[in-house]
Amino acid sequence: MADFLMPSLGADMEAGRLVEWRVKPGDRVERGDIIAVIETDKAAIDVEVWETGTVEALLVEEGTRVPVGTPLARIGSGAATGPVAAPPEPQAETPSAPGPPPLEAVPASERPSLPTSAPAPPPTGRLRVTPLARVRAEELGIDLARVRGTGVEGAITQADVERAASSAPAEPPVGEEPARTLTRPEPAAPPSPAGAPEARSTALRRAIAAAMSRSNRDIPHYYLSMAVDLSSTLSWIERTNQQRPVAERLLPAALFVRAVALATREVPEMNGHYLDGEFRQAEAAHVGFAVAVPGGGLIAPAILEADRKSLGDVMADLRGLVSRARAGTLRSSELSDPTITISSLGERGGVDAVFGIINPPQVALVGFGNIVDRPWAEGGLVGARRQVTLSLSGDHRVSDGHRGSLFLAAIDRLLRNPEQL
Repeated sequence: MADFLMPSLGADMEAGRLVEWRVKPGDRVERGDIIAVIETDKAAIDVEVWETGTVEALLVEEGTRVPVGTPLARIGSGAATGPVAAPPEPQAETPSAPGPPPLEAVPASERPSLPTSAPAPPPTGRLRVTPLARVRAEELGIDLARVRGTGVEGAITQADVERAASSAPAEPPVGEEPARTLTRPEPAAPPSPAGAPEARSTALRRAIAAAMSRSNRDIPHYYLSMAVDLSSTLSWIERTNQQRPVAERLLPAALFVRAVALATREVPEMNGHYLDGEFRQAEAAHVGFAVAVPGGGLIAPAILEADRKSLGDVMADLRGLVSRARAGTLRSSELSDPTITISSLGERGGVDAVFGIINPPQVALVGFGNIVDRPWAEGGLVGARRQVTLSLSGDHRVSDGHRGSLFLAAIDRLLRNPEQL
């Protein structure tokens, strides 16, 4: 038997809210199955289980906020034989009080109402709701089960909730039971439209500030940068894309991810975690990619095993990762497993370079500025070339400027030879 614990979905996470169970007692689960949805300050995350067995008990009610490490469920190794009675003294607890008993141990008539507006998922699948939309629905008293989602994979967005609020009738039709929604005790004045997004953005900014302050305090950073000529690389991308379907065409970001992942094989001390006073090298390169989320702030989910995938697979993963990060439908492994992070400015703004702060417990962050035309001297001639400024933020406890320069040189060489990617 094993306890399924509230996972840590980032170095800055201290607690999370259990939004939804995807399983019930008696269900058989396999390693990697999604069994719950956890909401953090950054997103609503699909959480995977890492045990194979049978769900014996659910220890925490939906809607409960609990600290990292709290037991959420019990997974037994036996075959599924139907619901199993829960133990008399569950161990789940909340930050301020002992947690509720297992769901199946409490009669339905005695169960308290949940402190959330998220309804039970419809029979056809899980109700996908972005964190901003969930908060806004609570503010407006909207039943999310009656809102049609227009986001990625049908996710309900903040705009969908506000559209539903503007068209909803003041009172339900005669004879129809009112929807179960979380309403305000004094609905005298509607909240400001910007209230909910501001609250979510403030929480996200606070979480980012806490993590980055801790990183600046505890990690002795050093910084390196170099210019990389991408002229031949971009020409190669254009030629390659002519032979690919539109949906499978490559972007420079995919080459950045792949080059960084392969370069960690040459300089492995850039790839891993610094924990308990020692560096632990990762077996594969799980490359985090910083994504700007609606309302402000960044989240850096990982492209898992990027060093073992083809360039086309990396592009497909990257495209899906960015879409799901902005829709708030990431998986827990994508947030808990990054071993090195990339921050790429893409085509935004006119900034040449980015020198990021390392995301602990990682030990390196690679930055890519905008791709721009600059003078480049080669063979005694000067001409305009498409260039990008490549930068490294390194952890001096694990590596130094010499090893960092070798790492950047490896990335440079790989990017200038895209056929090796």
